[in-house]
Amino acid sequence: MNPLSPDSIVSDLMAVDPQTTLSLDDLQRKFAANLLYLQGQLPTTATPQELYQALAYTIRQVLMPDWVKTIQQDAQNKVKRVCYFSTEYALGCHLANHLINFNLWEPLQQSLEAFNLKLQDLIDQEIQPSLGYGNVSQLPIDQLDSLSTLNLPAIAYGIRYEFGVFDQEIHQGWQVEKVDKWLRYGNPWEIARPEAMVEVKLGGHTEAYYDEQGRYRVRWISLRRIKGVPYDTPISGYQSHRINTLRLWKAEPIVSLNYQDFNLEDYYGTVQGKPYVELLTKVLYPHDEPIQEKQLRLEQQFFFVSCSLQDMIRHHLATGKTLDTFDQSYTIQLHDTPSAIAIAELMRLLIDEYGLEWEQAWSITRQTFTYVNPTLLPELQEKWPIGLLGSLLPRHLEIIYEINNRFLINIRSQYPGDFSKLAKLSLIDETGERYVRMTHLACVGSYAINGISNWQTERLQQAIIPDFYELSPEKFRTISSGITPRRWLVLANSNLTHLITSKIGNSWIKNLTDLHRLEAELDQPEFRLAWRKIKEENKQQLASYIKLNCGIKVNPDSIFDIQIERIQEYKRQHLNILKIITLYNRIRKNPNGDYVPQTFIFGGKTAPGYVMGKLMIKLIHAVGQVVNSDSIIGDRLKVVFIPNVNITLSQRIYPAADVSEHLAMAGKKAGGLAILKPALNGALTMGIVDGASAELRHAVGEENFFDFGLNLPETEALKAKGYNPWSYYHGNENLRQCIDQIASGYFSQGDPNLFKTLIDALLYHDEYMLFADYQSYMDCQDQVIQTYQNWEKWTRMSILNVARLGRFSSDAIVQTYSENIWHIHPV
Repeated sequence: MNPLSPDSIVSDLMAVDPQTTLSLDDLQRKFAANLLYLQGQLPTTATPQELYQALAYTIRQVLMPDWVKTIQQDAQNKVKRVCYFSTEYALGCHLANHLINFNLWEPLQQSLEAFNLKLQDLIDQEIQPSLGYGNVSQLPIDQLDSLSTLNLPAIAYGIRYEFGVFDQEIHQGWQVEKVDKWLRYGNPWEIARPEAMVEVKLGGHTEAYYDEQGRYRVRWISLRRIKGVPYDTPISGYQSHRINTLRLWKAEPIVSLNYQDFNLEDYYGTVQGKPYVELLTKVLYPHDEPIQEKQLRLEQQFFFVSCSLQDMIRHHLATGKTLDTFDQSYTIQLHDTPSAIAIAELMRLLIDEYGLEWEQAWSITRQTFTYVNPTLLPELQEKWPIGLLGSLLPRHLEIIYEINNRFLINIRSQYPGDFSKLAKLSLIDETGERYVRMTHLACVGSYAINGISNWQTERLQQAIIPDFYELSPEKFRTISSGITPRRWLVLANSNLTHLITSKIGNSWIKNLTDLHRLEAELDQPEFRLAWRKIKEENKQQLASYIKLNCGIKVNPDSIFDIQIERIQEYKRQHLNILKIITLYNRIRKNPNGDYVPQTFIFGGKTAPGYVMGKLMIKLIHAVGQVVNSDSIIGDRLKVVFIPNVNITLSQRIYPAADVSEHLAMAGKKAGGLAILKPALNGALTMGIVDGASAELRHAVGEENFFDFGLNLPETEALKAKGYNPWSYYHGNENLRQCIDQIASGYFSQGDPNLFKTLIDALLYHDEYMLFADYQSYMDCQDQVIQTYQNWEKWTRMSILNVARLGRFSSDAIVQTYSENIWHIHPV
């Protein structure tokens, strides 16, 4: 027998299609082999974590041929790719997502039965890498899922934080932060690529010189050099053979010792420098107060964009192309201002390292970057002190000055004599201590700018960066929010998925607009009954989780009302608490009344140094402790705070929600991801008609949305008139009773000082106008209760909420991006 050639062996391996050719026996053999050879264990002796690791490596093997083919195909075809630059990615768990995408859930479940194992038990062992805060960091992952699903070429770049978002524990009602050791068992989904390392420079000074052609040049003499090592993670798509890559960078020291000159001082100097270098990618976004930690944050941002740009240039040149076509090979999407320093770094690389002239380098740069600004909060529009930026990145400060100088020359010609316009548009903030405005740099250096919802883009144009919109309206693009149905319905709510598919087929999983066909089923009693039964089952499961993990017994027949968001004043969780206290007082006053039971479920983290956020969490627990233990109240009212909510846990909460609350004051809610996820699982939304919630209300119909409160024009008019919270306090007996109870210590074991800071902020400032919206909010709550009692009406509203969400698919959003902004095509 002739031996097989290496090429034929590899060809056979690459030809395997896991969606059609893998048998149960194949899966069992792969799993057993990985358990034996990689974990050194047998099924009877392995721990649950070892069993999960073996299973993860099994699925990674299944993905690998398509992943390699994707990389090979993109390199050979020299296709244009979109490159996502973000300092944060909320990845969630990989295993279950890959099983959904490759239709392997049922086969794998059957395969594991031979080992007396349950698939869900092993899935639950996965430690999710929490490398981002909140919904904004989930947006890139949903879009990456859609890019792979749509066969669009992409690569995402970021930071491989050793410790991600802190684990949240609650001690006596207070948030306590614990280190998130997500890598403690290793990460079976990533592959280290040390051969692809790059060097990053920091600090030092610059020197001007003239090259051989007599051209003025600048040399950056750095003080420190750091090695960036990439770790690649596969991002699969639904029923697609394309697997795009998430490349995260880890910082490592560059150890270079000449043993002829070796001595103890050299050795100890090298060893002592190692922890400092590795600190660069140790922790996700340290609390931004001391100057040293601000410097670390800037170092993190520059480190990852420099690594990524060097990596892209290396790959570009390896294909035989020249740098004058760089923008034809890549579009770089800057996700928020932390990536904006990439504009100055690409200019430095093109000019200083590769010898391009300024005009050519600037043209390439401006045709490479697009900019997404996902926030409306002025304090999150990042800027850096001139002194800090100059000491850490001296060459980049020079480049930013030159960009600004050339930009302002153009502004002077368009607005002669208008010095206020110069001050507003300048990249340098000259008011007080001088700063570099990173939002301005991103606007000047990009060819397209947008927010993360239609409304938010309008707010960017009108209120956040209106002068840039006036200057270059053609740059601004209006694109809505979107979520992936695979992660947020198929994976989160399998029973509802099966019901929908049984009625309209499974095309909706890739084409969410097909959900509109559910409206034809509205008049079928058995369909509505099945829909309601699934919600009841999901509520039973969440009630069991709450009892086990929070120690609170809740009534599954009650209204499950959720508010799952970061704990921040502008999101107004404390308005929700005022409502709960009002309902509590109502029952106490008339205990024999006919009340619909309600369970209010909170979840979310707040920044470690955010005093008001921690007070709000404490208030939720303090009120909950009183309400939940009151025998008069019984199970008619319960308050639950679920700690450490992440993607996996939210996928358990959303399917059980009857009502999803979004209380951010008008003008403060940027995107709609937090609103869309519960709605896609049949929850009805209660919120201010503003921004993304207005888009949702328009889509589902105003009769299927519970709205309250002041809209943005009304809010601005009231502020201009002179908003006085005391007038609302004195004019509303129920509100006054709530505030007085908190202030008196009723919910803090008689301590009147515990919540004094919070109460004073409401009485004397009320920046987010809780008091102004309180009565409208209570009236809306009564409407919710009244509607819930009509089961037929409620179920119809729930079905219509799901049926009319097709336009909010991340697939549709990514398709719009690819056609109108990125200009990339399916491969």
